[in-house]
Amino acid sequence: MHASDGDRIRIERAEELAAGAADWLLATARPRGTGLEWTARAGATEPDTSLYRGAAGIVLALREAHQHFADERYGDAAARGADALAADIDPHGDASLYFGLAGTAVTLRSLGRDAVTRRALDAVRAQFDGERWNDMYELFVGNAGIGLGALHAGDLDLAVRAVTPYLRTADPTPAGVNWAVRPSPPRSHHIAHGTLGIVYALLAIGTAAGREDLVALAAAGAADVVSRDEAGPDGFVVPHSDPPHRPDIIERYSYGWCNGPAGDAQVFRLFHAVTGDPAWTALVDRCWSTVVRSGLPARIRPGFWDNNGRCCGTAGVLALGCDLMAERGGDHAFTDGLVDDLITHATVDADGARWSNYEPRAEHSDLPAETGWAMGNAGILRELLRYVRLRRRGEPGYAVDWPDHPPVASRLGETWQRSQS
Repeated sequence: MHASDGDRIRIERAEELAAGAADWLLATARPRGTGLEWTARAGATEPDTSLYRGAAGIVLALREAHQHFADERYGDAAARGADALAADIDPHGDASLYFGLAGTAVTLRSLGRDAVTRRALDAVRAQFDGERWNDMYELFVGNAGIGLGALHAGDLDLAVRAVTPYLRTADPTPAGVNWAVRPSPPRSHHIAHGTLGIVYALLAIGTAAGREDLVALAAAGAADVVSRDEAGPDGFVVPHSDPPHRPDIIERYSYGWCNGPAGDAQVFRLFHAVTGDPAWTALVDRCWSTVVRSGLPARIRPGFWDNNGRCCGTAGVLALGCDLMAERGGDHAFTDGLVDDLITHATVDADGARWSNYEPRAEHSDLPAETGWAMGNAGILRELLRYVRLRRRGEPGYAVDWPDHPPVASRLGETWQRSQS
């Protein structure tokens, strides 16, 4: 078989699985009035509205499927999911990006629900004590993510308020600064719960607001993390946290988006988009080199690579692979291999397609398939559809960009700055 035949078959199969993944989301939806709701996983009973595991992320995935396939079933389900989200705005609920109102606001704004978006953001603003929203102080739950959600939902004032406290709370380190992100001693370093997630928010919001103090603080935070690299000069690996946070269950080194170089590289991509400095591109290359050499997506041992999803798994690495394909072209063999792996691990039946992850550290333990962005169909289908468009026509983008994922600076002249206007 010629290589071009293999490419065509892979691309067609990826597209079929993405459609099947969207179909499974339709099959698992539950009516709520005139709207739709979802649980986080197969067999669960409680609805989940979050961007991380629930309806807010699922609605954006269905919007992606609607744009790609022009299938009104997906567009209707996305609209009905937004209806249910709009009816569920609790002014006293969780304010965070990935689990609360800020994430809901991102989705509602993307579906054109501007009035209820403002209501959600007003509720977020009302909960702010001038310093923080809760005990966490990072991207998933705390100020950094809430600021990015506000920026993405069109409220620059709230975004700036969210990240300004980082100017007061930064702790100097030998190479830069970092922050106490949880009410326990460990300092985490990566995008999900650590320094680089705060750095991303400071840089994105500081650039949008013309705040050089925020941008400078972002650079200082990045310098701290870069100084912790243990794989240079050709790679990039930084420990999860120091002192180690919950070392009994958290691996010291990870490679995915949340706590590894696949996510670190996204922060460095944003720095390059903002500054044009090639030093940031060199760091992206080092991150990618480490990912390619790590052994993923093979499950080398229990606990090493347990997840197909966007947050901690193969789909999150695929996102970076597609970014680099779009921005640089060249060899795409490793990225093709990631898609092959997702194809291999899919379960397909009359209800559609889905993926089950592994219980970490267990030799044989499949978990129930999940619906949402982090570990399930919503995150995976977005990346498969983007891969298909990129490999067929060179189209590098999504229907809706994600708050902590820089758009591609493509050969068509897209820039991160224009995407935020």
